[in-house]
Amino acid sequence: MILLDHIHKSFGKTEVLHDVNLRVGEGEKVVILGPSGAGKSTAIRCVNGLETPSSGSVFLDGIEMTPKNRISLVRKHCAMVFQQFNLYPHMTAMKNITLALVKLQKMSRAEAEERANECLDIVGLREKAMSLPSQLSGGQQQRVAIARALATNRKVLLFDEPTSALDPEMQGEVLNVMLKLSHEHGKTMIIVTHEMGFAKQAADRIVFIDGGLVTVDSTPDAFFNDPPNERVKQFLSKVLY
Repeated sequence: MILLDHIHKSFGKTEVLHDVNLRVGEGEKVVILGPSGAGKSTAIRCVNGLETPSSGSVFLDGIEMTPKNRISLVRKHCAMVFQQFNLYPHMTAMKNITLALVKLQKMSRAEAEERANECLDIVGLREKAMSLPSQLSGGQQQRVAIARALATNRKVLLFDEPTSALDPEMQGEVLNVMLKLSHEHGKTMIIVTHEMGFAKQAADRIVFIDGGLVTVDSTPDAFFNDPPNERVKQFLSKVLY
């Protein structure tokens, strides 16, 4: 479903990704771990077309991403949930979800609202459909953002540290929704996170990025219970309590 083929990405003279190769099959749940500044978010932003690789290729569903097809290809296949929710503050939860469905997918208002209610049900927030973001907690806002991504009905869901801006209690409610998605829905998911417990429960594979390189690609069991190298052992010793 997703292929990163020899991806290099530099910002000025700083190389952030160095020859990254990653293959994600349809329906797989891949969690990307690694220290801060390792290149995790840059890698996922290359998948979503928000960053253009300095060299190498990105393929979605077998089609290579190019400057000409980037927007249409990403809109067809990917939806992304960001750290900071990115909800329109002047729109209700319902309108935040239905806007793209009506404007881009050309659904009728009634169809879009039905789809939005289905997705709000999944994240447990149907009763908040008419609430503005300012009337919602941070965790609720992120759950609305997840509902918005789900509503597009795209095959690939990308999560870029979706709980990093939340306090621990709110992190839990968002992670529970994401676990539900990972177990009950057939979406392909790539999740950049620092949440080790979530990674253990949700991932089919753990990808460890360090210094712009994919240094480990393994099962959660192998990664956490039999760390493959000293660098991973060092990382886990700092993040597991």
